[in-house]
Amino acid sequence: MNIGLGLPVDDPAHLLTWARRADAGPFSTLGLLDRLVYDNPEPLVTLAVLAGATSRIRVQTEVLIAPLYNTALLAKQTATLDRLSGGRFTLGIGVGGREDDCLAAGIDLHSRGRRLDEQMTLLRRTWSGEPYGEGVGPIGPAPATPGGPEVLFGGFAPAALERVGRFGDGFLGAALPPSFMSKLFRDAETAWQRHDRLGRPRLVAQANVALGPDSTLDRARGNLRDYYAFSEHVAYMESGMLTTPRQIREATDAYFGIGADEVMLYCWASDPDQIDRLADLLF
Repeated sequence: MNIGLGLPVDDPAHLLTWARRADAGPFSTLGLLDRLVYDNPEPLVTLAVLAGATSRIRVQTEVLIAPLYNTALLAKQTATLDRLSGGRFTLGIGVGGREDDCLAAGIDLHSRGRRLDEQMTLLRRTWSGEPYGEGVGPIGPAPATPGGPEVLFGGFAPAALERVGRFGDGFLGAALPPSFMSKLFRDAETAWQRHDRLGRPRLVAQANVALGPDSTLDRARGNLRDYYAFSEHVAYMESGMLTTPRQIREATDAYFGIGADEVMLYCWASDPDQIDRLADLLF
C-alpha cells in the first residue's frame, strides 16, 4: 500500500525533520507544491536537499508549474535531481492557474498549455540524450531513470488528461473526493489507450489532511485558506480537508478502491508528529 506525504510549506525549517522521519517509516513519497508568488520554498532545490537527507523514500513535485521555468534549465535540473537521488524523483507537472505567477515569470497566462506541450517534447528529447535543438548539443547529465524521471500530469481539464497519453507516465488528481476522482482516473486511462500506450498509466490521488490537536488543525486550515485565497473555492477546499482518523481511513480506502496506485496525504501544518499519527492510523 503506497501512501505518501505532501510536505507543509509554512515553516521550511521543519522539512528535514519531516523527510527523515518519513524515510524511517512506511511512507512511499514526499511531495512538495510549487508557486512563484508565494511564501513557499522552491521545490526542485528543496527536494534535492531532502533527497540527500534520505535513502529510501521518493521525492515528487506536486505539481511543478513548468511553464514558469526556462525549459533547457528545467531539463538539466530535473535530470540532475533524478541522477543524484538514484532515480527516486517523480516530476509531477502542470500548467498552474495563478495570473500573478505568470506575470512574475514573464509568460502569457493564456498560452501556458501550449508552452507546456512544447516543453514536454524538449524535455523528453533532452533526457534521452539527443541534441536539445538546432545548433545546440545534448544537455547533461543523463538522468538515472532511462528516458527521464517519471512524469505525472496534474490538472482537471481535458488537455491535462490528454497529456497523460501523449507525454506522461501517469496522472495525479488533487483535492477531489473519490466519487469525482474516479471519472478523472478513467479519462486518464482512455487517453492512454487512445495514444496506443502499452500497459496502463500510474494513478495517484491527493487529499488534503490534518491530524492532531486543535492547534494543528487551526494552523492547517489557516494555511490552506491562505494558499487558495486567490480562488473562489476557498470554502470548498477548507470543508474538504480530512481531519479525523475515520475520514482519512475511509477516503484512503476509497481511492485505492477506484484504482489509485498511490495516495498522497497533503499535510498543511508543520507539526511533524502528524507523521507518526498517520503511520499508526494507516499502517
